[in-house]
Amino acid sequence: MEKTIKPTSGWVMLSLCILLLAAGIALVVTKQIALGVIVLVLDIALITPGFLAIEPNSSRVMTLFGAYIGTIKDSGFYFANPFYTKKKVSLRAVTLDVHTIKVNDKQGNPIMIGAVVAYRVRDTFKAAFAVEHYADFVKIQSEAAIRKLAGMYSYDNLEDEEATVTLRANSDEINHQLAHEISERLEIAGIEVIEARINNLAYATEIAQAMLQRQQATAIVAARSKIVEGAVGMVEMALEHLSRKQIIELDEEKKAAMVSNLLVVLCGDKNAQPVLNTGTLHQ
Repeated sequence: MEKTIKPTSGWVMLSLCILLLAAGIALVVTKQIALGVIVLVLDIALITPGFLAIEPNSSRVMTLFGAYIGTIKDSGFYFANPFYTKKKVSLRAVTLDVHTIKVNDKQGNPIMIGAVVAYRVRDTFKAAFAVEHYADFVKIQSEAAIRKLAGMYSYDNLEDEEATVTLRANSDEINHQLAHEISERLEIAGIEVIEARINNLAYATEIAQAMLQRQQATAIVAARSKIVEGAVGMVEMALEHLSRKQIIELDEEKKAAMVSNLLVVLCGDKNAQPVLNTGTLHQ
């Protein structure tokens, strides 16, 4: 478990170090060489290694002969036991770009997916001792979480019409689930996930063209359906107005012909070419 400690100010010990250095030099100059050398060696070998400067959003994990002593998180200039082993652990936010990988979605379709994960160390003890190289651990676990997430959802609802959440259409829900999956995996390392989001999503090359054609066909069918629905309404309205205003009396055969002609005009994807009838309606 992480334990925060507050070491001695380094400025006080720096003053002592300078005084001992001056004293050692003075002893050497006054021919007390042995004593002067001892003072200088003690000053350089025992006091100097105890100084450490910690920048903002950084920390030092202190151990003594393998035993965890504590963590220094406050920035400043300090002096600690020279025999302490000082391991630097950054507390800054880190952005990890998980390179695009090929995985299978819920329907088994190969897709290309990549993500961006922002994280920082929350527990320095776990980050330093619970895992080996926590940065590599974050990278591998993030990729594993992405693979699992892709297998839980379909790319879209073309094949899975009952899907309420898909990778392509529901980015907020997917990103929230991704952050949750990664957070669970990184808990052992004392890592806090700030944000996780998918930044690259596409069908794999081998099926991309076929899926694009399918999407285009689906869009065309949907558009045609809307056109036909509107055309039927317009034909119905036209017949109703003609009947109500008694502009012309149409029998069933004439109505069928009129409906056919109107649907051709309204639903066709090209401009209709009219044919002028100079005789009667039956000619």
